[in-house]
Amino acid sequence: MIRILSGAAALLLCVAGTRAETLGFAGSVTWFGQVPIMVAIDKGFFKEQGVDIEYQVILNSSDRLASVDAGSSAFSNLGRSSVIPAMARGDTSFFYFANVDDSPGIEGCWARPGIASIKDLRGKKVAANTSAEITLSGLLDTQNMSEKDIDYLNLGPTEMAPALAKGDIEAACVWQPLLDGLKKAAPDGRLLGLDTDTTTYQKFGTMASPDIVIISRKLVEQHPEQARGIALGMLKGADYTLSNPEDTAKTVAHYFRKTPEEVLAGMKPLKFFGTKDWQEHMKLHTAQMQYLAQWLYDNKKIPSVPDVAKWENTNFMPKQ
Repeated sequence: MIRILSGAAALLLCVAGTRAETLGFAGSVTWFGQVPIMVAIDKGFFKEQGVDIEYQVILNSSDRLASVDAGSSAFSNLGRSSVIPAMARGDTSFFYFANVDDSPGIEGCWARPGIASIKDLRGKKVAANTSAEITLSGLLDTQNMSEKDIDYLNLGPTEMAPALAKGDIEAACVWQPLLDGLKKAAPDGRLLGLDTDTTTYQKFGTMASPDIVIISRKLVEQHPEQARGIALGMLKGADYTLSNPEDTAKTVAHYFRKTPEEVLAGMKPLKFFGTKDWQEHMKLHTAQMQYLAQWLYDNKKIPSVPDVAKWENTNFMPKQ
């Protein structure tokens, strides 16, 4: 069952002091990183663990976080650039416990003709947004530059291609498939770099701001068996995605309203992570989140640097 919710509508579903038989997962239907949870629902992997999960379509990461905060959703897979500011505000209503998808190499910066390198961006108008701003910062850093050296614009992702085509900006940084749209907008332009060219990738092997899976703190503390069921079902979904990509794409195609072939093509650039070596994998992502928290603070995006490990809880995860 799929339920489409706005952020405001999601908050209204919370009923204090009650526990619904069906638990909600807050996710999008525009990002293939949600595939492991989708296939786990449709293949019955959560039900095998005694939990019934409903897919709640909430497109914005901040709205998904708000839904988990309110108790309307039990867990979510969302951008950590929304989670870390919540930590900095002292929000203790959630834990993070897993990372099931990453996609280094799908985010980059494209420039109009005449801009041949990152150095050429000095003094030029450059657009980016959310995680792509972090990628831009990383690429600038490789040339001992920062956002102070460019005329930075925070532009909506879908606004970038028209602005680039008209010459309102000289370059833009965004993720796929919108990056391909930039190439079409300035076909004689140049790719200046990808997130795989940044220090973040060199240190952690991840994209600038990967997804992270969060879960309601109240659920973990009051119903640890449900939290464990969620973790086991989700990891089985990720394992299945890795071992059976074609059937996975066929199974989840209805969420995206695309053909299985289109979904499979969309899945290919992503990396998925399941049961294997999950503990070492989480050590890496905790370190990356702390690194990102410092970047957000240094760039005045958050008021303080949280100790992100205080929000980690894997006690209900399978032991290795």
